[in-house]
Amino acid sequence: MGQADDALSEAPLFDTLDEEDTRALRAGVMVVKLARGDRLFSEGDIGDKLYIIISGKIKLTRAAPDGRENLQSVHGPGEMFGELSLFDPVPRTATATAVTDAELAGLAHDDVRKWLSTRPEVAMHLLQALAQRLRRINDVKADLVFTDVPGRVAKALLDLAERFGVPNSEGIQVNHDLTQEELAQLVGASRETVNKALADFAARGWIQLAAKSVLVTDADRLRKRAR
Repeated sequence: MGQADDALSEAPLFDTLDEEDTRALRAGVMVVKLARGDRLFSEGDIGDKLYIIISGKIKLTRAAPDGRENLQSVHGPGEMFGELSLFDPVPRTATATAVTDAELAGLAHDDVRKWLSTRPEVAMHLLQALAQRLRRINDVKADLVFTDVPGRVAKALLDLAERFGVPNSEGIQVNHDLTQEELAQLVGASRETVNKALADFAARGWIQLAAKSVLVTDADRLRKRAR
């Protein structure tokens, strides 16, 4: 499977398995292909599968009462989403949409539950991954209270660089594939305020901006600004 094997091996559900268990679990994988802008599931849908991204990026959003969209998170190759209803079977709490063309591996929750029941060590590893995600959410909530917008922008850029960045001779090339509005939603601020922070970072020589991408040229300065 090549690229699919590489991506699946990075997911919390697979990265501690031996070869036999890996083959057994992958036998139930359903491959889903999406074009940019396609919706995988909507907020309120029944959650019956978890997904691991093989290629591309997926965004999770929630709708505000006035109809506005709130970007919660962006996920890329090797990352898993849709697993919360595996442990708490309620309707989807977010909408999943392809930011780019994407290929996903889907696993039915019923199959995963049966499989995990005989492998408690894998279940613990999966719960650890969920705890790490919850900790990240708590950090984001704290940042909204205690960190100014430029600091949150710096943190967001560093997070995107860590997950999607490719080092080169000039710095770290980050093809995040987000629009200006989506990046602002990710930070939790207005587009104008986020754009002002980005322009300031660029003027200082910390980053170079391009459409749906950024070149991080001084990660150390961004880290200091993010504190």
